[in-house]
Amino acid sequence: MAVVPKIILTIGFFSIFHAALSAVQHRSYLRINELQFTRLPTDIIVQTLISLVIIMYGVLNVAGDFKVIKASAGLDNKSWETFRNITSFYTFSHRGRSIAVDYES
Repeated sequence: MAVVPKIILTIGFFSIFHAALSAVQHRSYLRINELQFTRLPTDIIVQTLISLVIIMYGVLNVAGDFKVIKASAGLDNKSWETFRNITSFYTFSHRGRSIAVDYES
């Protein structure tokens, strides 16, 4: 496991946390000075978007290589007769046992 993608991911999380704190601080500054809120400053928006890209890059590299998912991978070595042979659907304790006259338990 590489350490660099984990460090990048950590930096991305700290950066997006800092952007959130900056947004909260900006809103409280506007409330204290009784100013109208129009939108967040551009630097906070840019920091949030860059942090999001950094986090996506870090997550993709920490997760490792992707594997191809084939729907028919488990069915390659089975014959047509065994598709419906599912042991979890077997029922041994059912009401037919009480109807059968010569049932031995």
